[in-house]
Amino acid sequence: MNDKYAKQLKKGVLEILVLKLLAGQEKYGYQLIHELKLKSDDWFTLKEGTLYPILYRLEEDGMIESRWTLAKGKEVSKKYYTITGKGKVQLQELLRLWDGFSTKVNEILKEGGDGTEEGAG
Repeated sequence: MNDKYAKQLKKGVLEILVLKLLAGQEKYGYQLIHELKLKSDDWFTLKEGTLYPILYRLEEDGMIESRWTLAKGKEVSKKYYTITGKGKVQLQELLRLWDGFSTKVNEILKEGGDGTEEGAG
């Protein structure tokens, strides 16, 4: 697959996916990266440099909140993220938008023909 196009397609849905994963329970960054990779059969393999700007943006917009845990023994402190009420409302709106968007894209992609306009030429 052409990485350029795959990257653009993925970019458009990452915020929805992060909000959806956080809707279930609070998670820290590595958990989100691991869960996205696992649930997508390696389709969404994110680096920290991709995920954290999304988390910061969502937090700045009031969609998620974060909290630090205290280090215990050999365990390091972790920053957990959780979805807010505003984030839950936004997630529902994004899911409706995604449903309409993906439905229309799929309708067009499933149309017959070879991709050329009829009557052209």
